[in-house]
Amino acid sequence: MKNNSPLIVIMGPTGSGKSELAMAVARKLPCDIISADSMQVYREMDIGTAKPTLVDQKMVKHHLVDILDIQSRLDVYFYVEKAEAAIQKIIENNKIPLIVGGSGMYIRALLYGLDPLPASASLRAELHQKYDGCGGLECLAEEMARVDPQALELLGNNRRKLLRALEVFSLTGKSITQQRDAWDGNKLRYQLISYFTSRERSDLFERIGCRTVKMLSAGWIDETKALIENGLLETPTARQAIGYGIIYKYLSNEIKYDEMMVRIISATKKYARRQETWFNNQHPETNKISMNTSLESITGVICEDYNSLIRK
Repeated sequence: MKNNSPLIVIMGPTGSGKSELAMAVARKLPCDIISADSMQVYREMDIGTAKPTLVDQKMVKHHLVDILDIQSRLDVYFYVEKAEAAIQKIIENNKIPLIVGGSGMYIRALLYGLDPLPASASLRAELHQKYDGCGGLECLAEEMARVDPQALELLGNNRRKLLRALEVFSLTGKSITQQRDAWDGNKLRYQLISYFTSRERSDLFERIGCRTVKMLSAGWIDETKALIENGLLETPTARQAIGYGIIYKYLSNEIKYDEMMVRIISATKKYARRQETWFNNQHPETNKISMNTSLESITGVICEDYNSLIRK
């Protein structure tokens, strides 16, 4: 397989059936799967992140799954670096990189590239530590109001983006917004075919509810308890995973079981809506594909699209 071999990308909201579709495609084409899920990178966070089963991982090689301890910080720069390396390795092994996930920012950065502005891992870690915890966002906003009020106005209370803006200003002495104006971030870096797994909203929400019940029955509460004992709630990134914080409230007797379930389902639905908005707005290259048709027919379409692309 050539170094410019095309990728297959499957993205979509949580619960839409991305992983099932990816496995079906990988049974038809010689694929390795690259996870584009910001929480499946963490070891021991299995049930709550809907991580691929061990059976699936034995059947098809998965990359960027179980690569970090929960105490490790994950950011888009780390993800892109690891994903790029995985793509190269898969192609060198004469296989097809199949990127699957719902972390839109990570997929966007991988496919279109990070902005070309300077970055410093050590400075980034220093800023994260300085502006973490209670009152950190307010102090960060005050600092941005002093050094880059334009970025503050545009970015609002988005802590991650404000930290990146402060990092760039600290390295260059110039506003990140002014420097980005000259960068074209709408050019794809890879040849690919890309799909957005679409479902009727009522169907998607029903699937989210059923999946939540199954995850709780499968031991999600015990998984959460063990992770909390290992410091989950004090971690820089892993603690942001949906559901674990709500389960902690149940374990602390702050809420009842039924309320816990309702809150998790509600939070997951809200996240799914945000994902749909992101993918609709940020990925013009993506083909919307209805998951309300048969999995076999959808898989056939993707395989035919890929074979047509490589014949060109």
